[in-house]
This record gives sequence, structure tokens and C-alpha cells, in this order.
Amino acid sequence: MHTGTFLVGFFIYLGAMLLLSWWVSRSQRSGEDFLLGGRSFPFVLTLGTTVATMVGTGSSMGAVGFGYANGWAGALYGLGGAIGILLLAWWFAPARELRFMTMSEELSYYVGANRTVKNLTALLMFVASIGWLGAHMLGGGLYLAWIAGIDPALAKTIIAVGFALYVIVGGYTAVVWTDTIQALILFFGFLLMAALALNRIGGYDNLYASMDPAAVSWFAIEKIGVWPALSLAAAVCVGVLGTPSYRQRIYSGASVGTVRRSFVWSGGIYLLFACVPAVIGMAAHALNPNLDNANFAFPYLAVEVLPLAAGLIVLLAGLSATLSSASSDALAGVSILLRDVYSMATGKMPPAGKVVLFSRLGLVAVIGVALIFALLSNDVIGYITKMISMVMSGLFVCGVLGRFWPRFTWQGAVAALVGAFGASLAVLLNDEWLAALGNPALPAVGASLASGVLGSLASPPSRTTRAEALAILTAEREQIEGKAPAA
Repeated sequence: MHTGTFLVGFFIYLGAMLLLSWWVSRSQRSGEDFLLGGRSFPFVLTLGTTVATMVGTGSSMGAVGFGYANGWAGALYGLGGAIGILLLAWWFAPARELRFMTMSEELSYYVGANRTVKNLTALLMFVASIGWLGAHMLGGGLYLAWIAGIDPALAKTIIAVGFALYVIVGGYTAVVWTDTIQALILFFGFLLMAALALNRIGGYDNLYASMDPAAVSWFAIEKIGVWPALSLAAAVCVGVLGTPSYRQRIYSGASVGTVRRSFVWSGGIYLLFACVPAVIGMAAHALNPNLDNANFAFPYLAVEVLPLAAGLIVLLAGLSATLSSASSDALAGVSILLRDVYSMATGKMPPAGKVVLFSRLGLVAVIGVALIFALLSNDVIGYITKMISMVMSGLFVCGVLGRFWPRFTWQGAVAALVGAFGASLAVLLNDEWLAALGNPALPAVGASLASGVLGSLASPPSRTTRAEALAILTAEREQIEGKAPAA
């Protein structure tokens, strides 16, 4: 494929997303409209944005590349993600009734609206959002650089500016609508890629021709090992349960039932989709087992194998996965910045009349910082799994203990966060442990759970009831929503 043709198509595509963003956001009036779309998204839009975010950079670059190198292990990403979103539907969809704006609100609610927990988790989730956002820029930039033959730093910048434009213009409503359109494009593109790649190699019987026999065992466990396989699936599952952008889907849905149904459908679709990246990766390996970088397996097939029209659709589908996930994480990060970090720094909430302006300025800042991180890394899966284990395992444990254990305290929450970070760091600094486990997710979750339980039992129960905690958080939040005067 001629790179100029692809770049023209890509910029036309971005222009269409920008126009759609402007169109659907014309009725926005308040900060709640900009950051949460008025909390009124129906089943179809919640399903579309959730699916688009799930089938993100990890599937388009990471999982396909992992399948190229390790066969059916590429399906572990989809397996872990599907389990995560189904658990999210079952455990946390009821949080929609409480009208939270950020996940740090939710976690502090579980421990008496404790300000220490709220501020600490807000900072961690802000870092996590920037981390996820950087991962999407990293994956999309490497992808674009390979296709267009341009400098990787320039490619990452193009990706960042591209999605920044339509997010800044349209806010969360634009994100949800563009995600839904992108979900259709990426599913069609991925399935088209798999079908055409299998046809090119002569059918399914030739899929394993050049693969290590151990890579075609169940989830390639014979090749990568049981613990690394479990760790990868667990890391993705924990990422879904602890990522602020997925909680934002809960807070913005029209009702608990709408959120739960959309998540169940998303999980089912993603579970069925899990094998597709692995098939694409193995097909690329059958055609060219000597790629310098396994992460380029997806664009390799699109550029070198497919006809021009089909290749353009598939390449846009891959970039749609990156753009949809990045836009969601950018809005999640700005919600935390405006709702939590701003009040932590100033001692008050932002004026209701300036929330949209502040949100747009915050988007510029958040995307800029994430771009800097993306420019410093080139390993998509390593970037994601390290960030999940160190930052998000503790958030996941705090959510689970807070949701199901009334005895959970703010001291236990802090202990859980510290335990996850410490265990992750210990594994990352020990090459033997890291080689045996694949990533630190499982030890991080175990250490966090033990620390959270012990810390709670060693501290007095909270004297603030959950009803009182909700009233405290609601009073703060309503200043942003324009429903209460500033303190």
C-alpha cells in the first residue's frame, strides 16, 4: 500500500470524527454534560463505547504481536478482559445509583468519605489514566510509524493531536459516539483481516505451519508456562476492574440495568473476539516468521498482504482501536483532575460555570504529559502490565474489599495500596521471579489483599456511615454540577 494513500485516508477519517464530535456536542451546557454526557447514555451507546475501549491498543498491537510470537497465548488478553468486564457488571454496576463522578469518590465512600484515601487514590488514578493514555499513544504511534515510514516520535505526536482535537471539542458525549462508530469499524476490520489472512496462507490447516508446536497448545501454556499465562490474564482482568475509564461508563449510563446489560454483552462479544488477534498473529508468522518486531504483525499483513481497499479499512480499524481507548482514558484523567486533584490543590471545587473551559485546558495538559511518557518507551505490553501491577492492583483490591466488606477502613485502604506497590517492585527487581511469573500482577493482588485485611483489622471501624459518606461526597460534587453554592 502506498503510504500517502493511507495518510490521506487517515486524516479524512480524523476529520470525520471531529465533525461528528462537534455535531453531537452542540447541546452541552454544564460540566456534567462535558465530563459524563449528562448521565443518560442508553444501552447501545454504552455497549459501543465499552467494546471500543476494550478492543484497544492491547488487541491491535499487543495481543496480535503476542500471538505472532506465542500462538494461542494471544487470546489471553481477550480472556482476561472478558472476565474483568463481566465481574465489573456483576459487582460494581450498582454504583450508578450513587452518582459518583470519579472512582476515587467511590473508593473513599467505602471508607467513610475519608479525604486521605480520596486524595491518594485520585493521584494514583490520575497517574494510571496518564499511563493508559501513554500506552495507547505508544501503540498507535509505533503502528503509524511502521505503516507510513515516518519517525516514531512524529507518529506518536500525530496520534496524540488527532484524538485530542475531537475530545477537546466534544467531551464525553463525543467520545461515546465516536467510540460506537469506531467499534463497528474495528470489528469489521479485524474480522476481515483474519479471514483474508487465512485465505492467503491456504486455510486454517496451514496456520500452524511455522509455529512452535508448544505455541498451539491451549493458550500456549506449554510454551509460556502456567504462571505467566495466569499472570497475563490476571493483569488484564485487574486492569479492567481498576481502570477509571471503565468506571466512567458506569457513572454515565442511563441506569444500573443499562450498564449491566451493556457490560454483559461487551464481555460476551470480547470473549468470542479473543481468538481473533491470536489467529491474525499466527497468520502473519506463517507468511513472515522473521519480522524484527512482533508488534508490527498486524500492520504487516495490512500493508503487504491485503488489497488496497481492504488494507485501508483494516489499518483504520487498528488505529480506531487506539483512538477509542485513548479518548476514553483522556476524559477519565480530566474528570479526576477537575473533581479531585483541583480540590486537593486549592481547597475548593472549580466554579460550575468554568468546568467546561477547565476541562478543555486539562485535556491539553493530560494529553501532553502522556505524550512525553509515550516518547520514552517502545514496549506496549511491558508498559501496560508494569503500570497495572504497580498502580492498579491496589485500586482493584480497595474496590473489592470496600464493596463487599463493611469492616474495611481507610487505614486498610492505604495498606492495600502500599502492599501492591511493594510486591510489584520486589518482583520487578528480581529477574528470576519475573521470569517465573511473567509479570507482578498476581503477587501484587495477593499482597494488597493481605495488607488491606490486616490493616483494617488493626484499626478502629469507621464512625461515618455510608449514608453520611455519600452525603458528604454529593455536597462536594454538586458544586461542579452547578446544583450547590461553592463553600
